Parts: sequence; C-alpha cells; structure tokens
Amino acid sequence: MSDKIVVLEMSGLEALHLAGIVGQFRDVVADTRRDDDPAIARLLPAAYPDDDAATAEFRRLTGDDLLGRRARDAEIVLHTLGMDGGDIRSDDDPDATLTVALGEDEAMSWMRTLSAVRLVMATRLGIHSEDDHEPDDPRFGIYDWIGYRLDGLVSALDRG
Repeated sequence: MSDKIVVLEMSGLEALHLAGIVGQFRDVVADTRRDDDPAIARLLPAAYPDDDAATAEFRRLTGDDLLGRRARDAEIVLHTLGMDGGDIRSDDDPDATLTVALGEDEAMSWMRTLSAVRLVMATRLGIHSEDDHEPDDPRFGIYDWIGYRLDGLVSALDRG
C-alpha cells in the first residue's frame, strides 16, 4: 500500500512555471526587509483586529515562525516537483507530462503554498473581491491557474 494519496499530472512547461512562481514566493517570505510589504501582512493574521498595537506585537512574536513555515512548505513543493536545486536543463521537454505523487504532509504543504501564493498575487493585483477580476489581463490568468491547481488538489483530497 502506497503512502502517496494524491497524484498530479502536469506538463513540463506548467511545472517550470509553477516552480518559478513558488520560488519567487519563497524569496518574498524569506526577505528580511519585508516589514512594509502588504502582501506579507496579508499572510500574517490580525490576531486582534480592533487593536493595532496588539496585532503588531503578535506579528512581531509569531511572524518569523509563520513565514518560516511558509518557506518550508514552498521548499517541499519545489522538492516534489524535482526543482529544488540545480538549473533547469535546456533539453527538458516542456511538453512531457510530469507526474507528482504526494503524501498527506506534502499535499498539505502544496495546499498551504498555493493558497498563500494566491493571497500574495491578489494583494499585488489589487484583488479584494470577485468584482476586481479582469479576465483580459494575463496576470489574472496566472492567478486563476493557481486557483485551478488548488481546487484540483482540494477535490482530490476530499475524495481520499
């Protein structure tokens, strides 16, 4: 019996793009100069919504741990994609199908990472509601594609 509970298939090109996005996300959460980044603030919960000082103190005390966990989750995504080091080879076939088998912990890391990437992208794109979606803007296509992958992963886990 396998401990892999989810099997994802994607093209090599799709995997390369996803690895690039997740790698950028990992760099954003690891950046120590992030205090004024609204995308990072969105990743950290406002523990005391009615008390800015208490929320700031909560973020000061817990922020590094929370963002460190997000960076570790991103590393797991890159590792399971087989893209956690080394350069992408120019002879890799972008049309080849890549199969990624995930265990439960890996699948949870993927879900947290894809959700967090969407939050960062939503902040960067100015998305606060469905009305802010611009279907003709290609940046929203990437946002939607990450959502598609996240939805597929959630559906697969629900069936398990």
